[in-house]
Amino acid sequence: MRILVFANTPAHVHLYRHAADRLEDAGHDVLVLTREYACTTDLLEFFGMPFRRYGRHETTAPTKPQLARELGEQAARIVGESLRFRPDVVFGRGPYAALAGTVTRTPTVLVLDDEPGDFNHTVSRPFADCIISPAVTRRDLGDDHYTFDGFKECAYLHPDVFEPDGAVREYLGIGPDEPYALVRFNGLDALHDAGLEGFTREQRRDLLERLSERATVFVSDEGGEMTLRDLPAREYDLHPALIHDAMAEASLLVADTGTMVNEAALLGTPALRYRGTDDHEYGEFRELERVGLAEQFDEYEAIRDRSLELVADETASDRWATRRREYVGDLVNLTDLLVDVAQAGGSLERVTPSTRRALQSTSPVGGTNARSSSSD
Repeated sequence: MRILVFANTPAHVHLYRHAADRLEDAGHDVLVLTREYACTTDLLEFFGMPFRRYGRHETTAPTKPQLARELGEQAARIVGESLRFRPDVVFGRGPYAALAGTVTRTPTVLVLDDEPGDFNHTVSRPFADCIISPAVTRRDLGDDHYTFDGFKECAYLHPDVFEPDGAVREYLGIGPDEPYALVRFNGLDALHDAGLEGFTREQRRDLLERLSERATVFVSDEGGEMTLRDLPAREYDLHPALIHDAMAEASLLVADTGTMVNEAALLGTPALRYRGTDDHEYGEFRELERVGLAEQFDEYEAIRDRSLELVADETASDRWATRRREYVGDLVNLTDLLVDVAQAGGSLERVTPSTRRALQSTSPVGGTNARSSSSD
C-alpha cells in the first residue's frame, strides 16, 4: 500500500513517526508532505522519514495578495505530489489533506485534537472518510467520527512506545541527581494562536530568576527572540528530537504552550500551563488535571509560586510517576491504531477486532461515545 501523511508541525512528525516505521517495515510505501516550520523538517530528517516539501509557514503575517499566492502555490504542489505518489490512503488534519484525498480519489483519515479554531474542521470534514480524535475533546463531528481513550501524544509517549534515552543528562551537562526545570515560551504564531498572549517579558525574567535559585533552568523559546545573556538560565540546545527524553528526566515543566504540557504530563513530569489570555476550555488539559498530571493557571503569580513549590519538593517526581503508571498505561496505544487503520485503507470495516473495540462512535445512532458495533 501507499500511505500519504501530512506533517505540518513538529507534533505531527511525532504523531506519525512510529506508525511510518512500522508500515515501512511491513513493506508499505510511506510519503510525508510537509512545510518548513520550526524544526519540522529537522525531525523528519533525524527519524529518517521520507518527505517532500510543499511550502513554508511564515511567522510574519503576509499581505492578502501574498497569502493568496502562497496558498495557491502550496495547493498546486500538493496536487502534483499527491498525483505522482498515487496514495491508497491519506492521513492529515486539515484542508490540505482533504485536497490530496479529493484529487486522488483516495480515502482520507483526519486525526484531530482539541484545537480551538473550527476553520480546519469545517473545511476538511465533508471530504473525510474517517475522523479520529481523543474522547476527552468532547467533539461530535458526524457519522464518520470516532474517538479513543487517550491523547494524540499516546502515539509516541505511551509506555509501550516511549523508551527514554538515559544519556540525556550527560548531553545536558547535568549531574545524575541534579534537579532541573524546562521552561517553554510560546511563539504564538499559529493560526489558532491569533490574538493570544502568554508570559510577558517581565514575567519571563521574573520566573527564570526565581526558578534558577532552586534548580538549573533550561529555556526553550519557540519565538526565538529572547536573550539569556543576563539571566541565570541556559538555552535548551539539544536536537529537538531529544526533547521528550529531557522532559522525562526534568523535575518540572512550565509553559504557556499546550502540546509540551500534555507531553510532560503523560511522561509523569509535573507540568504547569499558564493560560495567559487563552480562555478556550481544552478537554485534554481538563482530563490531565482531573488525574493530577497537569495544572493550569490564569494568574502569573499563582503559576510562579506553584513552580517554586514543586521544584523544591523532593517527593513530587515520585508522586507524578505513580500517577502516570496508574493512568497512562491503560490508555490506547495510538500507534497500533494508526497502523491498523492505514493497512485497512482507511476503512473501519476492515480493521482488526482490537482496533474496532478501541474506537467509539459519536454518531447519534449509537449515542455519543457509544462503543461501535463489532462482528467479533
